[in-house]
Amino acid sequence: MQVIYNVTVSVDVDKSEEWLTYMKEVHIPDVMKSGFFLESKISKVIGHEEGGKTFAIQYLCANMATYEEYQEKAAPALQKDHTEKFGKNTAAFRTLLHVHQSF
Repeated sequence: MQVIYNVTVSVDVDKSEEWLTYMKEVHIPDVMKSGFFLESKISKVIGHEEGGKTFAIQYLCANMATYEEYQEKAAPALQKDHTEKFGKNTAAFRTLLHVHQSF
């Protein structure tokens, strides 16, 4: 069963454009180069936020075992790089979703 790895990130307004460029040009391509995901997308959360802008990054994975391998082998270095660049300017939470059916 496919798995969506969803990372929701709130970014300080004054860093949001720099962060978005970094995500599009560096971080998401690096995650995809790891070979664990089938596709990815980044979306802006619609709504009023105080002090920040919120985005959801979704990565589609073939199955849970592949996701767990990503977490073990690739995620620590990728997350460390992100935290070193934007840690104090972002707050993130992660969720997993089982894909029951695609239409």
